[in-house]
Amino acid sequence: MGQLPHDALMHNNYTALAQALRPGCEFNMCFATVAFKMAPQPQGQDRKEFVHPDAQHAKKKKTSPYGIQPISAFYFFLVANLVSAVYAPIQDCDETFNYWEPTHYISHGYGLQTWEYSPDFAIRSWFYIGLHAVVSNIRRVLPQSTKLGEFYFVRYVFAFFCALCQTLLFTTVSATLNPRIGIFYMMALVFSPGNFHSSTAFLPSSLAMYFAMLGACAFMNWRTGIKTSQGMYWFAAAGIFGWPFAAALCAPFLVEEGIIALISGKDGFIHAFIRVGRGVVVASIMMALDTAVNAFFYKKFEVVPWNIVKYNIFSSSGGPNLYGTEPWTFYFKNLALNFNIWFILALLALPLFLLQKAVAPSQVGVSSAMRTVVIVSPFYMWLGIFTMQPHKEERFMYPAYPFLAINAGISMHILLVAFGTTDHKTLLGKIPAKLRLLVVTAILSFSVNIGLARVYGIYSAYSAPMSLYSPLGAGQPGEVGLGGVGDNVCFGKDWYRFPNSYFLPRNMHAKFIPSEFRGLLPGEFSEARNGFGFWSGTWLPTSGLNDRNEENTAQYVNIRECNFLVDTHYPLHTDSSLPREPAYIADEERWETVKCVPFLDAANTSILARILYVPDLDIVPAKFRRQWGSHCLLKQKPQLEERKIKNGK
Repeated sequence: MGQLPHDALMHNNYTALAQALRPGCEFNMCFATVAFKMAPQPQGQDRKEFVHPDAQHAKKKKTSPYGIQPISAFYFFLVANLVSAVYAPIQDCDETFNYWEPTHYISHGYGLQTWEYSPDFAIRSWFYIGLHAVVSNIRRVLPQSTKLGEFYFVRYVFAFFCALCQTLLFTTVSATLNPRIGIFYMMALVFSPGNFHSSTAFLPSSLAMYFAMLGACAFMNWRTGIKTSQGMYWFAAAGIFGWPFAAALCAPFLVEEGIIALISGKDGFIHAFIRVGRGVVVASIMMALDTAVNAFFYKKFEVVPWNIVKYNIFSSSGGPNLYGTEPWTFYFKNLALNFNIWFILALLALPLFLLQKAVAPSQVGVSSAMRTVVIVSPFYMWLGIFTMQPHKEERFMYPAYPFLAINAGISMHILLVAFGTTDHKTLLGKIPAKLRLLVVTAILSFSVNIGLARVYGIYSAYSAPMSLYSPLGAGQPGEVGLGGVGDNVCFGKDWYRFPNSYFLPRNMHAKFIPSEFRGLLPGEFSEARNGFGFWSGTWLPTSGLNDRNEENTAQYVNIRECNFLVDTHYPLHTDSSLPREPAYIADEERWETVKCVPFLDAANTSILARILYVPDLDIVPAKFRRQWGSHCLLKQKPQLEERKIKNGK
């Protein structure tokens, strides 16, 4: 590719700039889509020459810009996401208490309330919750409806929408970069534990990831002109309806827009201003809509995205750091676990590209280099920003997962170009082609198997809470099971493993008893109806909820009020110095075991068996095997005095 021509820099001519951005390098990033098509074409140029259908050259099959057809890619993404929808455990208790529980309240009239939903703080959006409540209620009007069915129906919708967004980005990457990069992008997502976690999680960061993919499609695809406005629409939706910080992912694309405006002359600057202006107007409309919905629920004016930013950055009460801090290495370890070699490749994207440019400068022009740097920048920017934050959580990386996959695909493509050289004067060229193919296949197979081993390891180790409640009637026809209407299901040390109220049929309520955890637990949304209108719990004053993570003992119930209790027992744990966490399962006088499901004893399991699935076979050394506890549902027996009265004694 030649260097960027001087006339593209100096003259007010979009056509010259478009020609300047055309590719021709070994990297083969098909930037022909850069053509803005803003300049008028000579008459007759678009007229197609008639070709007889029987002519030999008319029968030639057109070359597809995709490594596989988009519909096939969609099926791959959908299957991977449906596996997540069916089998992925809820890893983050924020998903339960901050999103599933408020949705359950909107749909069923009761649920647990975190301090974030108190009108005193208002840092969660009811617009986001309302969207999902609408989806869950669609399942309610269908035949054979159960609350558990609503839960999985919402997850299936997540799986479909995520697969659609992933496929659209796949087509954009394949057409604007290279079909092979599109294939690697797909592999990095489909077989990764990261996608298993994020694709169907009910979290704002997952919704932001969906919209970020659509925004990236708009910014990367210039086939019918620069789509800055459309890209800003989607990233604004990611930030306003999802997670405010996700909007920052569009920063590199907006910088590119600014550069184009500056080098395009007065008219180009005006067009760029109009594009950005349209994006700002639509973003403002989205913000107004979100604010109006939240005003309806909170009964006061609240700009929730700003409240979230204010709490996380400017809080005087300690902010998110109250809930734990992690070293700078946290995300590097986490992403290595969730994406294995794809994460390493994502980190290498820019260095490999610069190395390629240094070794073969004639292959990559300035304009193509600028586009490449813009495309790989969001992942680096996101990783850098959040690595510097003391409070770290895995879900904070979700919006950047698609960009990680793109970077990894670019790196893999560059390496394969170098590895596939036919120049026998080089060391790589002297290696037999079949041997090189075998090495590449072995590496990719290793990555796939490691990813699948981790996915199955997570499912087999931690999915017990998703199947524990079937004896109560969860998911059963008519929700027939043990217990009565409105019974209490209590949680002590396992409070954070409660999946959500969709698993409790017949108006059963989750309650908390004291444990060694001394922070703030969720309260309950007010169920007052008469005289308060619909969903009064969203705006009525709350008591005991605070943003300092201070314990509120009023949220506990007496254990005598518990009809059922969920507790995990670890046989290898011999510490009896925890008075608020006794082994309830051992108290057979009081508790009857209804159901127990194996649950990984992480404290006594080796790090290898925690990271990956290790089969429980005799040939596996004992120190590498997984150790197990029991996640149990217990039913409280009638007390001794009650039994005496019942027996007439």
